[in-house]
Amino acid sequence: MAIQAKTPSFHFSHTFHSPSPMPASLSLLFGPLRSMSMASKPQRIRKSLELVTCKSNPNDNQQDYLIDAPESVGDGFSFSGGKYSDEPSQSDEWFKKGKMVRAHGVAGSGEKAKDPIFGLTMGVSSQTSADVFRWFCVESGSADKHPVILIHGFPSQAYSYRKVLPVLSKDYHAITFDWLDKPQPGYGFDYTLGEYVSSLESLINELAISKVSLVVQGYFSPVVVKYALSHQEKLNNLILLNPPLTAKHANLPSTLSIFSNFLLGEIFAQDPLRASDKALTSCGPYKMKEDDAMVYRRPYLTSGSSGFALNAISRAMKKELKTYVEDMQMILTDKNWNVQTTVFWGQRDRWLNYDGVEDFCKDSNHKLVELPMAGHHVQEDRGEELGQLISKVISKRSQI
Repeated sequence: MAIQAKTPSFHFSHTFHSPSPMPASLSLLFGPLRSMSMASKPQRIRKSLELVTCKSNPNDNQQDYLIDAPESVGDGFSFSGGKYSDEPSQSDEWFKKGKMVRAHGVAGSGEKAKDPIFGLTMGVSSQTSADVFRWFCVESGSADKHPVILIHGFPSQAYSYRKVLPVLSKDYHAITFDWLDKPQPGYGFDYTLGEYVSSLESLINELAISKVSLVVQGYFSPVVVKYALSHQEKLNNLILLNPPLTAKHANLPSTLSIFSNFLLGEIFAQDPLRASDKALTSCGPYKMKEDDAMVYRRPYLTSGSSGFALNAISRAMKKELKTYVEDMQMILTDKNWNVQTTVFWGQRDRWLNYDGVEDFCKDSNHKLVELPMAGHHVQEDRGEELGQLISKVISKRSQI
């Protein structure tokens, strides 16, 4: 039997103000559309900076954010450079908390990555390191305590666990990370299940020598389960947050599968509002705050590589997700599976249907914890509550 934990859509409107020139590579695609948009809207001139401004509320002048920075800061393919403004931001504060960890060797010839549309060599910010991939990691709590590694889903970031980290850090060494530094397909990483599994193994070996507990959300769950199959002796607990468990979960939702389309997918993946905001707010009740949205948009604003990585992951999952889900089902129901496994399920998930989840957990003898007020990204909707529940599962100090 499942256990229940205690209990306006996000809108954007674009207002353009004296826009800065669009990168040449994008102007071929967006130039005509932008011209039509500009012809139909009044313009106001900013004297100090020429930046495109978006508002989450057209009537609230306090919610402006800058979406175009000087092109010289970026890689020449993304919508902007790097900084939204010179003022302190939530994004800056978050990245100050982390560090770069090097793990998993870069394969391939070492050739400079080129964008998949025009074949132009991408800027420095879109290139991987020459030998070993870099991972952005944030940790909280004493390193002497049991390590708990929090793995975000697709599409999301380590930032999604910001409310979980302080709760877990009271009793554990909590660590979260962003997946390796967005290499372009064909330039050291091709986004296959096998590559993700082997790269995760490399990172975990860097982060945790002793036994570890793993928490993973959403569509990256099959990767972690596949890793766990070969490292059961290293795992203390495995916690799955809204994983694709049933045959009904074997297809990507349209919000994500659209990024797998040829050309149109590349265009949409370079739009931070579609690639980040819509993907996060369309799958559950999550209400995006402006400061949080800025953190999630940052990779798409600073480099075209994040968008192209989104294309590659979408195409790989659209092709292989059915196999991934079937493999995960077999592993979790196998009699030789010895890892204590718990499934947390946000029941307001708009992407993955709850039908069949309870039966699967019952048949496989895995504990199921329901969160009625959470959606697909459980850690966003109920971060503190999730942290407390995870702590209880790992510690076994009390029953939930």
